[in-house]
Order: sequence, then structure tokens, then C-alpha cells
Amino acid sequence: MVILKEFKEFAMRGNVIDLAIGVVIGGAFGAIVKSLVDDVIMPPIGLLIGNVDFSNLFWVLKDGAKTAGPYVSVAAAREAGAVTLNIGLFINAVISFTIVAFAIFMLVKTINRLKREEKAEEAPAPASKECRYCLSSIPEKATRCPHCTSQLD
Repeated sequence: MVILKEFKEFAMRGNVIDLAIGVVIGGAFGAIVKSLVDDVIMPPIGLLIGNVDFSNLFWVLKDGAKTAGPYVSVAAAREAGAVTLNIGLFINAVISFTIVAFAIFMLVKTINRLKREEKAEEAPAPASKECRYCLSSIPEKATRCPHCTSQLD
């Protein structure tokens, strides 16, 4: 019974719940980015460099036992049992990673900026100022420096 109580306390901590929410949202965001890369970004790039479909850009390292090459797609090569080097899928994964990393960077940058603005609003006015003659720290409302006795404006 004690173990169940400890597990409940662990699972209900704010950090664990935040992490779970982050994983779920991250998975959904990953699916959106994958669709963006595969369906929106890569087709125009492939068209620009000569109708290359990156998802089917691969090299056959060893023909399959069922059927010899050439293969029209990665799926056909896999079905035939061929060993392939899938360069196009790797390129798509790198582009997806770059987009996700940039989006996370922008999100963190925005959060940090908002935190800085919040701290700036909370910061009280300085309680002291510096004497322009002797560079001593003096109270903000002082009209004469107690160190050098200079008259302040």
C-alpha cells in the first residue's frame, strides 16, 4: 500500500505531468513537421532539381533474394529483400529535425524575452545614484555628496 501511495505522489508532481504533456504535444508537433517536410517543402525542392522524389532516393547495396533490381521505390526494394542505403529518407529526417529545432529555439527565445520583460517591470527604481565628482554611491534624494561635499543637481 505504501508503494502505491509513493507512486501516486510521484505521478502527480507538477514536473511529471508537465513532461507528459510536453511529450504528447511534441509527438503531435513532430507529425505536423513531418507532413510539412514530406508534403509541402520537399516536392518543390525535388521539382527544382529535376523531379527527384527524396523519399525514394536510395542506392541498392545488395539485390533482394526474391527479385533482382532495379526497384522503383524503397518499398519495392524492401519487399524484394534488398539492402538499400536510403539517402532521401535521411535528407527528409534532417530537414524535419532542423525545422523542429528552429521552432523550439524560437519558442524558448520568446519565453526568455517575456521573462526578461516581466523582470524589468518588477525591478524597483535604484535607491542610490553616483556622485559625478567622486563617483561615490549616495542616496537618490541627496542634494550634496557626503564624501566630497559637492553640490548635486
